[in-house]
Amino acid sequence: MSRNPELKGRAARLARLFPTGPGQAARTPFVLLVVFLLGGGLIALLVLNSALSEGGFRLDDLQKDTKSLTDEEQALQRDVDAYAAPDALQRRARELGMVPGGDPAFLDPDGTVRGVPGAAEPAALRIPAVIPPEANVLEPTPTPTATPTATPEATPTPTPALSAPASPERTPAADPTPTLPSTTPGR
Repeated sequence: MSRNPELKGRAARLARLFPTGPGQAARTPFVLLVVFLLGGGLIALLVLNSALSEGGFRLDDLQKDTKSLTDEEQALQRDVDAYAAPDALQRRARELGMVPGGDPAFLDPDGTVRGVPGAAEPAALRIPAVIPPEANVLEPTPTPTATPTATPEATPTPTPALSAPASPERTPAADPTPTLPSTTPGR
């Protein structure tokens, strides 16, 4: 006897639509293939998401570095501009002992000299009308100590034989003119 009973009519037609026997084994590799494809896609998506997140963090770090380097560049450019200002150049030249030049003389292409050359004179040094704010800082001067003064009635009149010469320890009064500090870096 056969395992499957004979079907008739409508049931027989429906039974022919479904595969029987060895066809059932072919379904298992297909299911495993689909599971592996879905699992592989999920793992690839996870790896891609992690790589994008890492790239985002690195981008943020690089943007912070760029901002700090841009700020540093701007600060250095401000320093260069301050040192290249005409009043700063004039002050630095004066500190080095340079004086403004006189009238220039020119050489023509044929070798003749136009103008009268002359040496610069220190008297031609111009003092600017406006002093930069950093140059207005006064150095602290020591406060003079109070010296005891004797009353005229108590001081005897010195005789030439008893008078002592002026002592070298005595210092002159403090100079009332302020000295300006150097604004040149490194000095």
